[in-house]
Amino acid sequence: MSAESTTTDVRDRYWQKTRNLTILVLALWVFFALIIPTLVGSLNNVTFLGFPLGFYMIAQGSLIAFVVLIWFQNWRQDSIDDEFGFGEEE
Repeated sequence: MSAESTTTDVRDRYWQKTRNLTILVLALWVFFALIIPTLVGSLNNVTFLGFPLGFYMIAQGSLIAFVVLIWFQNWRQDSIDDEFGFGEEE
């Protein structure tokens, strides 16, 4: 195997992992941004901290989920970068 094909293989695996991570994060983002709001009516039958669950999920839960998703995506991308030698030097 030549060095060029090995480099291409590594780059392809890197982009495949990065693409899969991006698809996962976007799918979860769509779930919290579009799917949960459509379920608000049925979620309001349950209360959480004295508020209807649907209201709580829209007002606070989705925002918390977005922050966690951003943190997770950054943490996982750093791991992928380090795995393939593209990470930042410390």
